[in-house]
Amino acid sequence: MPTFTWVPTYDATKTITPTVKVIKFGDGYEQRQGTGINQQPREYSMTFKRPVAEIEAIDAFLKARGGLESFTYTHPGQSPGQFVCRKWPRINVAKGIDSMSVTFEEVYE
Repeated sequence: MPTFTWVPTYDATKTITPTVKVIKFGDGYEQRQGTGINQQPREYSMTFKRPVAEIEAIDAFLKARGGLESFTYTHPGQSPGQFVCRKWPRINVAKGIDSMSVTFEEVYE
């Protein structure tokens, strides 16, 4: 299993969106039920601002996975997990420096 080893430049945003099925009734009453056994997948939004060569390496790693293949990622201070990255915008910041934003979505395989 490939491992993503780069550390983000800026603070990352961690988002947890529990998977919940909600049934709403006409009188405002609702019932909620967790779905599946992995009910709290993590999502990390991060930015990397690095020399072009390093951004090229990150870009190549993500292109090789193509949004299909998962990879191992361990966010500092967190437990490792399997993630996919479906898009990664890249910005030319200055001569020789690029920035890339990524969103890693935790998957269970």
